[in-house]
Amino acid sequence: MDLLSAVFRELRFESAAYRWLEPGRTFRLDFTEPQLRGVHIIARGGCELVFPDGDRTDLSAGDLVVVPRGGDHALRSDGSAGDTVVVCGAFLIGEPSHPVLRGLPRQVIVRGDDGRTQPWLGPLIDALSREAHDGGPGSDLVMARLSDALLLRALRHYSATIDHRGWLAALGDPYLAPVLAAVHADLTQPWTLSRMAATAGLSRTAFAARFTDRVGEPPMRYVTSLRMQRARTLLRDERITVTAAAARVGYRSEVGFAAAFKREVGVPPGVYARSGLVPGDGKDEPAPRPVSR
Repeated sequence: MDLLSAVFRELRFESAAYRWLEPGRTFRLDFTEPQLRGVHIIARGGCELVFPDGDRTDLSAGDLVVVPRGGDHALRSDGSAGDTVVVCGAFLIGEPSHPVLRGLPRQVIVRGDDGRTQPWLGPLIDALSREAHDGGPGSDLVMARLSDALLLRALRHYSATIDHRGWLAALGDPYLAPVLAAVHADLTQPWTLSRMAATAGLSRTAFAARFTDRVGEPPMRYVTSLRMQRARTLLRDERITVTAAAARVGYRSEVGFAAAFKREVGVPPGVYARSGLVPGDGKDEPAPRPVSR
């Protein structure tokens, strides 16, 4: 199973507009739309990526940065890097409560090499930059497709090259990757700690410790969150019954499913199914505005 592609589909990524920006030498560009996740390409010059808590990262020509968990951030420059050109875009996540998001880093940076993007990334960025700069009929759709490819390649590169903890790190773990793939592929299985440990080829203790260290939460907590996320999608988008949703995500008891759902989501599954909306899941908020040119 191609787990990264599968999760990309589960999260329901939807790319928004990209814009070619020439802010000059001294500038500050704020990104504060609550539902948007930023994607920024430094085409020339340099700047800082800044978060409200003061965390900041220097960026230079050729760098690509993705802010997968969203949140307010800014690009700013004091003029020392010269005239700067950036291609700024954004994407939406249709399932903002998905447990995978908790395990993604705050920022994913693919560094350029001597002012140029990585060779494997260059053609995508060049095509995206041209569409953002020149525009034309169908540009938004072209940019959306290019953005999907760019995001996937950036996440894959990050998972393969950066020494870190988090969900992306687990993709490259020889013990955890098969377990995650099996769980995501079939939630109807009775996924106990023992069953997952056996799939990994580890003892229960060693598996639980490794999973928690790499992914950032205990394995059974992750499985429960994933089941509840799938259940929300089934109840909201497919409008199936609570009984059917329970069976599809691995619960043999509707009572047990309803209790777990309420603990995770805050309301019983029947209420959720009738409303289709839960505060904080983004469905009851206005659509975000695209980044302006």
